[in-house]
Amino acid sequence: MARDRITWLIGLMTALLFINYVDRGNLATVGPLLTHDLRLSNTQFGLLLGAFYWTYAPAQLVLSWLCPRVDTFRLLAIGSLVWSLTTAATSLAAGFASLLAMRLLLGIGESVIYPASSTLFAQLVPEERRGAANGWMSVGLWIGPAIGTYAGSVIMDHFSWQATFLIFGTLSLLWLGPWFRFGRGVAHASVATVGRPPRYRDVLAKRAAWGAFIGHFSCNYSFYFVIGWLPKYLVDVRGLSLVQMGIVGGLVFYGITAAASVAGGVYADYAIRRGASVTLMRKLFLVIGQAGSGVCLILCGALPSVAVPVLLASALFFGISSGPVLGVGQTLAGPRAAGQWIGMQNFVGNLAGIVTLPVTGMLVDRFGNYGWAFAVAGAVTFLGAAAWGWIIPKVEPIEWPGSRARTALP
Repeated sequence: MARDRITWLIGLMTALLFINYVDRGNLATVGPLLTHDLRLSNTQFGLLLGAFYWTYAPAQLVLSWLCPRVDTFRLLAIGSLVWSLTTAATSLAAGFASLLAMRLLLGIGESVIYPASSTLFAQLVPEERRGAANGWMSVGLWIGPAIGTYAGSVIMDHFSWQATFLIFGTLSLLWLGPWFRFGRGVAHASVATVGRPPRYRDVLAKRAAWGAFIGHFSCNYSFYFVIGWLPKYLVDVRGLSLVQMGIVGGLVFYGITAAASVAGGVYADYAIRRGASVTLMRKLFLVIGQAGSGVCLILCGALPSVAVPVLLASALFFGISSGPVLGVGQTLAGPRAAGQWIGMQNFVGNLAGIVTLPVTGMLVDRFGNYGWAFAVAGAVTFLGAAAWGWIIPKVEPIEWPGSRARTALP
């Protein structure tokens, strides 16, 4: 019975992250038309993309404090409701100011998913299943932009960019029904934790925490560069139509990353069950994934004639590194501290969204091409490979001051 509930939990979290990234990525998808209709510069568009993270990143700290203290199931439902309604309401935006307000509110709503899901995974999913669990959840992360980019491009092509926000925001509300039915069978009280969560300074005193923070920032810098600017790059620079952009920059690119994330997580779990080191398997995919994606991004900037096939090759590396980014933090923090750790890690990681999206717009406006933007994204990614591989000594649970945690899934 417990195994069935874990499968349901993973499935619902995958679906929620899928919805999360569909709604988060809508602005990038409609960018080619929206910037034209509202007469926005690349710098303004980059600010709108980055504004989401102005609230999303600091809210991670609030959520990291809340998760060990409140009903995590209900918290996820509230966050989902807020961001779904905000997405639908964005269809009414008429200019830079109103779009900015919607992006800020969307960031607050979506901030719940990683601290809350990591709390549940660390409490309820055993280590030998956690690689696959995070790999499957990453499918939502990658398939969300894939389906969202393609479907959004079709809706926009046939109707308007406003219709994209209205349709996706309304459909997002459908997730709440299955979640409430699942939550009734798994009460928050089923996870009994003895003792208080560790203090922020307890986490910050750990060398491994800084390795995870820097690594997550680096991973997010390149990820947000791609998810935020790939649609506009493919249309404006490579000359693809809106539908072609949806196929190449959506279905193909994110389909490859989704398949790679699951394959990497499943293989790592298999190797661990066969006796391989948890440290070796988790670090291996992070270092190879980030280094490989960094090489690909630099090549895209240096050799624009082969940028599209190289971008598709980079999808493999993005995929294999995506699952362990959170899985490593969940293992290091353990059940008591997972929500707090991941909230802090995600705060630092999502500072990248504040930086990379507007910086990319300014670089494109300044130099008239994407060369330097690709080069910077690739260089930052190498920093992450070093952080995961060297700063984190071992991927194993940290002993926190106080008593142990007990977990149970009925």
